[in-house]
Amino acid sequence: MTNTIIILDFGSQYIQLIARRIREQHVYCELIPWNAPPEKILTLNPKGIVLSGGPDSVYKPGAPQVPEYIFKTGIPILGICYGMQAMVQALGGRVKRASEPEYGFTTLETFSGNPLLPVGEQQVWMSHGDLIESIPPGFRNFSRTNNTPICGMVDPKRNYFGVQFHPEVGHTPGGAKMLRRFVIDICEASPDWTPASIIQKSVNRIREQVGQDRVLAAVSGGVDSSVATALVHKAIGNQLDAVFVDNGLLRQGEPQRVVKTFSQHLGVSFHPINAVETFLENLRGVKDPETKRRLIGERFIRIFEQEAKKLGTPPYLVQGTIYPDVVESSGTGQDQTRRIKSHHNVGGLPEDMEFKLIEPLRDLFKDEVRAVGEALGLPHEMVWRQPFPGPGLAVRCLGEITWERLERLRAADAIFTQALADAGLLHMHPNEPSASPQRGTAQAFAILLPVQAVGVMGDQRTYQDVIALRAVTTEDFMTADWARLPHSLLAQVANQIVNEVEGVNRVVYDITSKPPATIEWE
Repeated sequence: MTNTIIILDFGSQYIQLIARRIREQHVYCELIPWNAPPEKILTLNPKGIVLSGGPDSVYKPGAPQVPEYIFKTGIPILGICYGMQAMVQALGGRVKRASEPEYGFTTLETFSGNPLLPVGEQQVWMSHGDLIESIPPGFRNFSRTNNTPICGMVDPKRNYFGVQFHPEVGHTPGGAKMLRRFVIDICEASPDWTPASIIQKSVNRIREQVGQDRVLAAVSGGVDSSVATALVHKAIGNQLDAVFVDNGLLRQGEPQRVVKTFSQHLGVSFHPINAVETFLENLRGVKDPETKRRLIGERFIRIFEQEAKKLGTPPYLVQGTIYPDVVESSGTGQDQTRRIKSHHNVGGLPEDMEFKLIEPLRDLFKDEVRAVGEALGLPHEMVWRQPFPGPGLAVRCLGEITWERLERLRAADAIFTQALADAGLLHMHPNEPSASPQRGTAQAFAILLPVQAVGVMGDQRTYQDVIALRAVTTEDFMTADWARLPHSLLAQVANQIVNEVEGVNRVVYDITSKPPATIEWE
């Protein structure tokens, strides 16, 4: 794919945000580790290269460096934060420890004309403890802050650029426009990364991979598995069988909704399986979240293998793995960032499984998945359904999994989500008023905690379970903020849960953003 921007990963936890901002310009980009073999990049014949941020200091022994061959490609290069400093170090400038590090909002003054930023002041987001003491030959400085005299540099002859701030984050309002100028105006990349092109490329790739073989799709009713299944069905038609496993870890009424939706809308060969007792027995006494994920992932595969034999042993399994799953399970997939948790689609599968995986959404962000779903003609309620973790309520029912505890959690979750729906706060479709960060919720759910609290009910002392409520606003699910729900709604929900859900006498609300927390509790 020649119309590509390459992002060299130096270890930034937010490198995927750079990718997302570039893809918002309808230009395809790939994340590649800084120390990847040259042919991995050169064979892509990219239009431009972005050097990401990172946690190290470029002058420390063993710190990641810009490979020399990068500067021989003759294409535009943009360094961001650490990437700028790494470029400076590689080309003959100097970087040193800052006497006053900059973290957070900063006013940037651009004092010289350049292709990236307009002259004047703007708000940017800084996160650096080092600064550039001198720029390399051929460069000139074009912006500064009170604490950092060199915040933007350009070598106009080679089309090399560097910025000390982070244009990819929402805290830099003009960052998206800056990245667009680099990608479209300077790199001259064509904006052809659209839902239609994604579908066509995926269909071609799936057909080439599968040939005439039969395929199983693991469906949950969530947007990711639904879009993945629809995409594979478009590619291979009746070669596909969709399998839905009711593992007992779904939300209230969900198994019935999934069966109805798939039967009415997708037109695929659909096979529902009741495996509730099998999963609950497998999880008996297990409290560790990583063990839960591994056991659930393995049990899913074993059930699919059994179903495959009934259907003629299809060698391929479709999964709705998306890019954030990969990022949080194994860094960015580039071995540069630290693993946050395993995901049953990525980190919990048995090594000896009999399937080859088809993951058509593996490189897509959630908003791209939804755009593809809409382009495929999937129903609104399916495409804009709130995310639900692959391991289901197992990672929202903290501690041991029992049917009684799951039912308690299901009842509390249903009360919370119904109250949000009644208030118009449950969904986050971009064309709905509820998409506003002040009003909508991108994801909302209840968590059953493995602790009990003292209470008084009916003049009697109680010692019962605690429910935590979680609701967040986000654009990309890589970062998120807690939703500022009306106090009256929270009071209503808490009162209803305590009165209607047997065994619960306390409700709390999670007001932690991501980071430092993740959206899910386990």
